[in-house]
Amino acid sequence: MIDQAPAGVTRGQGQRLARDELSRVIYHPGTPVLLRAWHAIHGVLTRFYGTMNRVTPGGWWAFVVLVLGVALVIGVIGVMNGPVRRSHRRSPGLVGSGPPLSARALRERAAALAAGGDFTAATVECMRAIVAGLEERAVITPDAGRTADEFAALAGQALPGHADALGQAARLFDDVWYGEQPGTRDGYEQLSALAAATQAARIGGVRAPA
Repeated sequence: MIDQAPAGVTRGQGQRLARDELSRVIYHPGTPVLLRAWHAIHGVLTRFYGTMNRVTPGGWWAFVVLVLGVALVIGVIGVMNGPVRRSHRRSPGLVGSGPPLSARALRERAAALAAGGDFTAATVECMRAIVAGLEERAVITPDAGRTADEFAALAGQALPGHADALGQAARLFDDVWYGEQPGTRDGYEQLSALAAATQAARIGGVRAPA
């Protein structure tokens, strides 16, 4: 039974309120399930929309912008520290993607590239020659996923006299390989000199075998 209209409500208003109340889904058990679900979802969304308008400065659209901003920040963090960043670190920069070459072959390739004026590729190959040379002489252990900075730190421990030069070489390599900066004659000659120096370096007071 429908309660009488409260005081202050006209007869016509009371009738409209009664019709609205009786039209609710709960009074119609035979209403299709999908229609009842739609009414329920619509009610939740309506209440959520009203809440966002009350608690969020700027209303609904400000809330949407806030959510997109949070998603963007999460995406940037994922790129910097997640699988994307790890795959970047594991790219074949220091070892190359083709068949492995000896340090001597890499130095010869670098020299040929430099003679042809391609100092970008010559810089990359010369850095790879330095890495291959130290791996061949067991100064460092091979690691296809090692970054240039990690290589410089490890090689610098074994060759402290060349630690600073190795660090500079790593930064130069990163600028060319990852930063896509053009190589220069000076940069190539710097790495070429370092390749010769590390080839002739003494380890533990003994000259490492070439």
